[in-house]
Amino acid sequence: MTLNIPQSFLSGTQDAWLAGVDKALKGAPRDRLTGKTEDGLPIAPLYERRREAVPRTARAPGAPWRVLCRVDHPDLEMANALLLEELEGGADGFDLVMDSSAYSRGYGVTGEDVAGFSRLLDGVLLDLLQIRIDGGYESSSVLAMLLVLAERRGIDPASLNIVSCSDYITKLGHTALLRNSVPYLARRIVDLAAFVRGKGVSGPILCADGRLWHDRGATPVQELAFALSCGVQYLRDVETGGFSLEDLPGFISFALSADADQVGTIAKARALRRLWASVLSQSGMPVSCAHLHMETSWRMMTKPDAHVNMLRSTVACFAAGVGGADSISVLPFSIAHGLPDAFARRVARNTQTILLEECNLHKVADPAAGSGAVEARTDAMVAAAWDLFQEIESEGGIVESLVQGKVQARLLESCKARKARVATRRQEITGVSAFPNLSERSLRVLDGAADTVSTGTGVSELPEPGNAGELMSAISDRLEAGASIADIVLSRRWRDMVELKTPLPRPERVSEPFEILRDRAEASCVPAVFLACLGPLSQFTARATWTANAFAAGGIGSAGGAQVTGLDELVDAFKASGCTVACLVSSDTIYVEQAEEAARRLKEAGAQYLYLAGKPKEQEAALTAAGIDTMIYAGCNLLELLSEAQARLGVGAGQEASE
Repeated sequence: MTLNIPQSFLSGTQDAWLAGVDKALKGAPRDRLTGKTEDGLPIAPLYERRREAVPRTARAPGAPWRVLCRVDHPDLEMANALLLEELEGGADGFDLVMDSSAYSRGYGVTGEDVAGFSRLLDGVLLDLLQIRIDGGYESSSVLAMLLVLAERRGIDPASLNIVSCSDYITKLGHTALLRNSVPYLARRIVDLAAFVRGKGVSGPILCADGRLWHDRGATPVQELAFALSCGVQYLRDVETGGFSLEDLPGFISFALSADADQVGTIAKARALRRLWASVLSQSGMPVSCAHLHMETSWRMMTKPDAHVNMLRSTVACFAAGVGGADSISVLPFSIAHGLPDAFARRVARNTQTILLEECNLHKVADPAAGSGAVEARTDAMVAAAWDLFQEIESEGGIVESLVQGKVQARLLESCKARKARVATRRQEITGVSAFPNLSERSLRVLDGAADTVSTGTGVSELPEPGNAGELMSAISDRLEAGASIADIVLSRRWRDMVELKTPLPRPERVSEPFEILRDRAEASCVPAVFLACLGPLSQFTARATWTANAFAAGGIGSAGGAQVTGLDELVDAFKASGCTVACLVSSDTIYVEQAEEAARRLKEAGAQYLYLAGKPKEQEAALTAAGIDTMIYAGCNLLELLSEAQARLGVGAGQEASE
């Protein structure tokens, strides 16, 4: 196929483009075309190619990322069946999410002992896969249990590809409590490091996890800075064990969230590695590439119109792959509803398979290198995150900043700004606040019934942690003898607790405020607003569609909306609808001619409350005097308007207390 592209297009220059911009803006400043990210970083309308840019070091060139499936079903037999299906379907690793994990979302694997783990991993070839252990405060015991199981099966632990995610900072952020002091936890980390290296396991054992902050409202720059601060804290902890400087970075991995901001996610992954390289360089350590796992954002997932989550996750996965992630986990599209079924898991897995096998996305090293937009965003993220990282360091590090409540204050500010954007639909959510579907069908999810969880009776006293792995060796021996994780937990001694007086904001999906309105309306049999359309179809169709969608975002349906021959027919249609609330809809030109009389007639006909779609400023006072109570328009606080509309329609009476 031959493309006939005009030569004038191919020979265009930036100066010519700017001249065209100035002509179109008619004297307005050019910065009107420059947007901003939620961190305040500029988004220019046009970028020049960065010809001097070179590819950044990430995955080995041409090497695919690891396709990790999420193992989180509480029933061990069901979890095993789902895992085997995932592996047969193309996954080459799994993310073992225990019920003790901060990311279990109310579920998680409940295997408490080696026998339970054997049932969970029956038929799984442990030495052919990457195993990511996300066990929360139990990660070290789960790792020991996995090594015991491998040895029972005659597998050399050194042959296992394990990424373990011990992370006491996530536990502190998730529960607002550590039962031991940071210096004692550093001793535990050194003990764990000595134990795993003694077994020949070479993978990371600590995870600086950005998902904690992302789920609680962090901006991309905050997620980067907080994760970097966690990585530095863990470097300091493991350094106390006397390991060589060359070995220290290998103990630490990173995890970040990937969302539907394609350029932002690519830049975030690239920025993380640049930031970590700067830390290592300035600490006198050999610069090595950070191990990076990325998971599609839980925060962006929606309950309404959940199939749109497939699109969000595809963009996020694409961006994580282009950004150079070593492994990726795509959350199934139905995860906001409960435990995803096999179909939802297959879609999540195939999202990665298609990008790898059909798009060959991994075959190019750092494909975003040289892109003006990506390079500019990466540079800006690196600079902003480094400045914030320096602030946290000046506050005493990430733990001390949490204790002082300074991290929490930053997150609350970000949450407040985001909620304002969502409420006014400056940040639209497809299927929720934009283009909602009130007739969608429910999704199928799995039953989350758990196996019986051991309460534990304790084991003989465990030794203190030491530089030779004394504590973890003893734990491994107890597990080998049949003890459960609960037994190990009960045998630990707690001392010098660290407690946050100010907890972090709760994990929240961005769409939840609108979802609360939708759930409340559905429980009240979906009320309706009468759309009183004035004039011909050409004058009101676009605005009527917009208005119907706006009310539907709060679970409120629409009646009326048809063209009428006059106000008498309009009033008759309103009376026949049985509605008590109406909304005038038309163009500003028609409003000048008919809106005031129409408002008076509808109020006389029994309209208890009257909206008007749009905001004709010159006519606002007259319309209010005629009976218009509220104007609904682009940029209004739609969330607040819909909540008040529901109250007027009698929705949710008696539900507020339970919510």
